[in-house]
Amino acid sequence: MLKKIQPRVNTFGAFAFAAVLLITMTATSQENLSGRTLAAPAANSDGKIKILVYHDMEGLAGQADWHTFSFRHLEHYKKGQEMLIADVNAVIDGLFSGGAEVVHVVDAHGSGNPDPDILLDRLDQRAQMVTRDKPFRQYVDIVEAGTYDAVACVGMHAKTGSAGFASHTFTLGMDIIMNDMSITETELIGYSWGRAEVPVIFTSGDDKLAQDLKTMPWLEYVAVKKASSGSTADLRPVDEVHREMREAAKRAVKNLAKAKVMKLTTPIRAALRVAPPASLEILKSVPGIDYKDNRASFVAADFQAAYDGVIALIGVATTAYSALMFEMLRQQPNGENFILQYRDLLTTRWLDVESGRWHADPPPEPPAGRKYYGAR
Repeated sequence: MLKKIQPRVNTFGAFAFAAVLLITMTATSQENLSGRTLAAPAANSDGKIKILVYHDMEGLAGQADWHTFSFRHLEHYKKGQEMLIADVNAVIDGLFSGGAEVVHVVDAHGSGNPDPDILLDRLDQRAQMVTRDKPFRQYVDIVEAGTYDAVACVGMHAKTGSAGFASHTFTLGMDIIMNDMSITETELIGYSWGRAEVPVIFTSGDDKLAQDLKTMPWLEYVAVKKASSGSTADLRPVDEVHREMREAAKRAVKNLAKAKVMKLTTPIRAALRVAPPASLEILKSVPGIDYKDNRASFVAADFQAAYDGVIALIGVATTAYSALMFEMLRQQPNGENFILQYRDLLTTRWLDVESGRWHADPPPEPPAGRKYYGAR
């Protein structure tokens, strides 16, 4: 059970939070590594530097309570929105100071809020949210050559198993593996945009994510807090963090030519390893799936196929979440009766389908004029 704590401010030692992590790689046309390649960014097409900002909500400055990134806990979530807009605006300011002329923002969190997680009326007026008339997958559906020169990631989190604050990959208990590399969502963004020759140049999050992203040594990284467990963190002074964000984002744009584009070598060996409450055990006897110890693997021709396959596996793994609901029901006074009613409903639905008495309702039409901002 996650435990709510009161935020603590801690300046730490100089070794733990050097203002910004920056290591510059020697520029080469392409560098072949195990399972991936690194290359120089694509040439700018129109002379304007255009940056796309992805924002998540678990790696925010001043945040040490997981309720702040969940729309289900509205009072806390509103505080998280304040933290989010402050972080994003600090980064946007730095990007423009560094020479960016176009900055767009896309939601990569999806708290359950039908509106954007970010406070649109408070967003830096020089920036613009990415919107579509239909739902879209923010990590893959907007990737197009020539639209952006670089990507920045704000409020990100460490990957599953990293012991970071709310550390996970995509959703609870998932570990995405590409070419035998366990990757974060920041790296997932990097490999996706690598298809369009676009690098990730800036990221903010906790100290555990900083360790995860040593695979991207050109990255300007700001560690906003030190994770003490999956649900607790020691915080840095927020004003100090925002100052570093502005400076780091500014440098990231100025050093754009030194950044690297990330690509996975093909064919891609893709896998999903899951931890409770997720499970992939149901796939252990399925032909074509290499299953062992809650890890399912397959081979894909390219990144898109690997991504689609992993997301499909996540859909399978999350079906095990319902075990928690049954666990909770059994602890209730009338829980067993609810479970009996559920099982009777399953049987009745099956018999109605077999008898032609039941047909699925068509999906509801989206509200007229609704806009979509990324993750939902």
